[in-house]
Amino acid sequence: MDYFNGLTFEQVAGIDEAGRGPLAGPVVAAAVVLSTVNPIEGLADSKKISEKKREHLFDMIMQNAHAVGVGQCSPQEIDQLNILQATLLAMQRAYEQLGVDVQKVYIDGISRPAIAADCETVIKGDQKIACISAASIIAKVTRDRQMLAYDKLYPEYQFAKHKGYGTKLHMDALAQSGPSAIHRYSFAPVRKAAGSLQQD
Repeated sequence: MDYFNGLTFEQVAGIDEAGRGPLAGPVVAAAVVLSTVNPIEGLADSKKISEKKREHLFDMIMQNAHAVGVGQCSPQEIDQLNILQATLLAMQRAYEQLGVDVQKVYIDGISRPAIAADCETVIKGDQKIACISAASIIAKVTRDRQMLAYDKLYPEYQFAKHKGYGTKLHMDALAQSGPSAIHRYSFAPVRKAAGSLQQD
């Protein structure tokens, strides 16, 4: 789809996030403005494509998109603001990093960040609108790469395997080692793990 009510790709931004659900690590958002001149084939919801394809599309988007912005909120900001407000702030930061003016912004989901632009939220937008699909891929790959780096800093949690989500492997590591500096203490399982260690 090249046009949105008469607007070209270069006049429309898509925003999506990755990492609302995990117990550790940042929430990352991306904003993408695609290019009419350099179309990208195969864009889709980042959760529905393989890691290898996500990495390939990440490179294609970074090379061919008209503009890309990335923003995030740290675990500490998530604890301070709550996950919804932190997600919206990460989206706002991503939009501000675009460096170009657009006439319309499409946002995945039902909540809109504080952006001084004409915004529209779209449920399952990452499956419907190409620029949101691109944003979902940028956000997901960016966050996954950060969690791989954290895996080397905190090997006891094996972040490379679960990216901070509450898998059994992660929960067992939390119970044994307690939370790290990148865990979200406002999330109940992390609070429980911290409290259990204090009692011991």
